[in-house]
Amino acid sequence: MQDYVSVVGGGLAGCECALQLARRGVRVRLFEQRPEHESPAHHTGELAELVCSNSLKSTKEDSAAGQLKWELALMGSVLLECARMTSVPAGGALAVDRKAFSRAVTERVLSSENIELVRERVDELPEGPCVIAAGPLCADALFGAIAERVGGDRLSFYDAAAPIVDAETIDRSVVFSQSRYAEQGSGDYLNCPLEREEYEAFVEALVSADRVCSKDFEQRELFCACQPAEEVARTGRDSLRFGAMKPVGLVDPRTGRRPWAAVQLRAENSAHTAYNLVGFQTNLTWGEQRRVFRMIPGLEGAEFLRYGVMHRNSFVDSPHALDPTFAIPGTRARLAGQITGTEGYVEAIASGLLAALNVYAELSGLPSVVLPVTGSLGSLVAYATDPETQNYQPMHVNFGLFPPLENPPRNKEARRRAFVDRARGDLREYLSSRPELLCAGTDADDS
Repeated sequence: MQDYVSVVGGGLAGCECALQLARRGVRVRLFEQRPEHESPAHHTGELAELVCSNSLKSTKEDSAAGQLKWELALMGSVLLECARMTSVPAGGALAVDRKAFSRAVTERVLSSENIELVRERVDELPEGPCVIAAGPLCADALFGAIAERVGGDRLSFYDAAAPIVDAETIDRSVVFSQSRYAEQGSGDYLNCPLEREEYEAFVEALVSADRVCSKDFEQRELFCACQPAEEVARTGRDSLRFGAMKPVGLVDPRTGRRPWAAVQLRAENSAHTAYNLVGFQTNLTWGEQRRVFRMIPGLEGAEFLRYGVMHRNSFVDSPHALDPTFAIPGTRARLAGQITGTEGYVEAIASGLLAALNVYAELSGLPSVVLPVTGSLGSLVAYATDPETQNYQPMHVNFGLFPPLENPPRNKEARRRAFVDRARGDLREYLSSRPELLCAGTDADDS
């Protein structure tokens, strides 16, 4: 074993990686540049800060996101445990109180005797074994050092975050509580109902409002899952009504019928003192956000705790720069998290865990860890490191990445269940053949 492993970046991937290595008796130096050096998107100096949504997506067993959470639980993810401990109601999704989640992760890191937290910026690839989990806002000097090692052009896309409003300034005589298809008055979301005239006026104001970046974004530069609401609205007048503002399954108690459109609000914390506008990532100027979003019924007097922001994210061309374990060939460095081009909170956690397993395998003289491609994480890594992948773009886990079933059921739900059953069986079999990878207490839940 080396004296220590350097992990650069105190985000989701870096913290999971450091904690997993520490569990296995590996000493870690975890480097985080904040708060000495701020980033365009972060607001605190805490570790594992969520800068966009507070949702970690679906927990449904027949979804690719739910399957990924099952895989992480099977492999003993520390951050998934922290997320569940700090969760807030979000229907079928796992959402967290972002401050409580960040504090929980920070406490785990600080309490580990095998982790030394170093608050400084890293501008070069560290010597010895290291994991670079510097995120999509990686400092220019370090990203340049990585680009020099991997070759190729620097790639990027635009990412965005939604605004957050003060719960006390929401008009509850207009806004109602209901999850889609739940009974009136129940559910984990607040809903702002719009009639047709209100919706059309709102869309008109949204597309004509001033933006931070004045030029029209090219579609190839915008990651679709974080598409600004105003850009979605530009694709068609009803685009939002069939997307983030779809009213299906909702009943406005004032009228007894479904509204023409609805903006959903999701709790940001367990105290329900703050709510974010679901699906309303934006590039509008702060003044315009205040004007336009106050046109939403129930938000006329809303006070914004955080305005939406947009920033440029950077990642490497992983299929043509990294090996199947996300290592830079010819070095002892691995990448993890969004800098690899994998997209999503839970995906970042998963890549940090996988990086830790591979570093541990390398230090212990064990074979590399390459998970079955039939699962959520294995299929995502296979896509992200396949040299045949062209025009590489950020990707969430999804069933489209899974290998086809031999005899797929015609029913959609049965087909998803078949994907999940195959994935779970294959991962259990693989891990049973590699017992040295798992720590005590990370046994599987067969549910």
